[in-house]
Amino acid sequence: YRDDDDINDVASMAGVNLNEESARIMATNSDLVGTQIQSCKDEPFLAAIPLHKRILEMAKKLGITDVPAEVVTFISHATQNRLRTVIEKVTVITQHRMESHKDDEWYEQATDVRSQLKFFEQLERLEKQRKDEQEREILLKAAKSRSRQEDPEQARLKQKAKEMQQQELAQMRQRDANLTALAAIGPRKKRKLDSPGLLAMGGEGLGMSGGSQAGLGTPTSRQYARQKITRVNLRDFIFYMEQERETSHSLLLYRALLK
Repeated sequence: YRDDDDINDVASMAGVNLNEESARIMATNSDLVGTQIQSCKDEPFLAAIPLHKRILEMAKKLGITDVPAEVVTFISHATQNRLRTVIEKVTVITQHRMESHKDDEWYEQATDVRSQLKFFEQLERLEKQRKDEQEREILLKAAKSRSRQEDPEQARLKQKAKEMQQQELAQMRQRDANLTALAAIGPRKKRKLDSPGLLAMGGEGLGMSGGSQAGLGTPTSRQYARQKITRVNLRDFIFYMEQERETSHSLLLYRALLK
């Protein structure tokens, strides 16, 4: 009993009464005293029977004939944990990809690739338009020439000029027909649902009806917060596999890059 005496001596020196503290603890947690706590049922993440068959097929190749049920449960929980980890990491990658720093005052835009691509596309369009105009002038000159001795190249240019004129005429007729059809249809009438005023009136009407049903007598407006959806694509999974040591040189990553 020497240890108990030492504890009592230390408690008394600190000014703590062990009997009072024990009574206080028993009074505070009286609802937990005498209760029995049981763990929840261990439910496997994967179907046990197909997983067991699959494990037995792989174990037979290694000379193992019996696989207990505890191994199947352990593999099922390990698969669940691994899948949860992968989903968490890929979700973080997707959120980082969707972040926009345009409105952040601590970031300054260095390059604008989209504007550069639009500029190059406009240059290509102008160059193509210039070449088309040159070819059109050449074809028109060939069509207006009235030389008696025509070579095959001149005849080909005349034929091509004739086809170009027919195509332009068909495009003009199609454009005129579209304009005529639009003029016959008339201006598009805006639907009632498209009108912002009617939408506001409808919202107020719904609010008033909801308030009358609730017995408050005043319009109530409920604003439902739209849940943000994180969409994960194949590029995020490829980036995740490139960062992981287990999958950075795997065949699965190679197949994903080929898609």
